[in-house]
Amino acid sequence: MTDTRTAAAELDRFHALRRDRVTGPDGPLALVGTQWIDSEQPVWGVPGSWAPTPPGVSGLRLTAAAADGIVVDGDVVDGSVLVAGDDAVVPSSIRFSATSTGTVIANDDRTSYALRVWDSASEGVARFGSIDAFPYDPSWIVRAEFVPVPEGTQVDIRHQADVDLSRPKPLPGLIRFTRDGVQHELAAFPSGSGDRLQLVFADATNGDSTYSVGRFLFPTPSDDGTIELDFNRAVLPPCAFSYAFNCPIPPPQNRFSTPITAGEKNVLDAEGALLH
Repeated sequence: MTDTRTAAAELDRFHALRRDRVTGPDGPLALVGTQWIDSEQPVWGVPGSWAPTPPGVSGLRLTAAAADGIVVDGDVVDGSVLVAGDDAVVPSSIRFSATSTGTVIANDDRTSYALRVWDSASEGVARFGSIDAFPYDPSWIVRAEFVPVPEGTQVDIRHQADVDLSRPKPLPGLIRFTRDGVQHELAAFPSGSGDRLQLVFADATNGDSTYSVGRFLFPTPSDDGTIELDFNRAVLPPCAFSYAFNCPIPPPQNRFSTPITAGEKNVLDAEGALLH
């Protein structure tokens, strides 16, 4: 009983940190726009003219007047400057106002870039109430086998807004386990630095008691050939908080036909209704 209480308390702290993260100035509720730049053009909601850079140069070219009040890397822009993307050694910082900032992101092959606009006073932040979640359930902590695959193996990942476009991700191994007599073999891809993986999954609760697109889990393989899947820590994808995200959708092998009644469920507004 004590262990269960401790684990439940740890999960409460996890949820509190999640709330702080999603409501932060660069949290998913603050994202108000993502616009890909393929020619010189304005960007909705912010001043300046934005254009692609030459091939091999990270970021976007911004042209603005001092009166526009755009600050890039600490300096007010008056003319034309390079705004480095998130694939650069040092990505640029952009500030449009007291509450609004920007970041430049690269596509998977670093051939095009988009401007993301964040607003800590966004409608999403203002309306947010809570992240609904299932109660802690120790039965949804699964010890699985982690089976490495040949180097160079990939998993086909598609995204919500352009499902016809394949974005292959490295596949370091397969996650295998049996639950209720059903064998599962899941595919997860690397998430940032280190050994942590990102598991994008769907289950029978999606569109019913949980967000329709699916959920994420971030497990780390152990040295003994196992991997722990604590579905109590399953989280909603960024697109559950803002339509300006284009989230990965679960590949076929990661779609459970049964309900996973653990983890985050939906984003709610201050009155307890779905945020969007």
